[in-house]
Amino acid sequence: MATFRFDLVSPSEMLFTEEVDQVDLPGVEGDFGVLAGHVPIVALLRPGIITVKNGGNAEKFVLMGGFAEFSGSELTVLADAASRADEFDTVGLKARIDEVQESLGGMSAGEDLDRTIKLLDDYKSLHVALTPATAF
Repeated sequence: MATFRFDLVSPSEMLFTEEVDQVDLPGVEGDFGVLAGHVPIVALLRPGIITVKNGGNAEKFVLMGGFAEFSGSELTVLADAASRADEFDTVGLKARIDEVQESLGGMSAGEDLDRTIKLLDDYKSLHVALTPATAF
């Protein structure tokens, strides 16, 4: 399988830089995957999980938003914040969800309220994806 270079950059560090087979990204208009030969693209990313596939292995990263650019041979994600999924603070995310929910009560109808509700939905989806399911 053809590979391409993938760089994941957060404000504080270069989290990942390697040749990979595929990267799945959480786009604001829907999740999408990038393979070698993908058409060039620039996309806004929402909070979610990035999955990097290489040689049968998969590595996951938590993304708190950002944007992606694929130039034909290299994919770069500039993250608002990101970390390896196994190092992510789910307790801190739950606290952020609670903060955003509390702030909704004081907001009037409009674009700010709509954006805040969308952010809350993204955070909740991310929390569900990171929290192990429990059996009954």
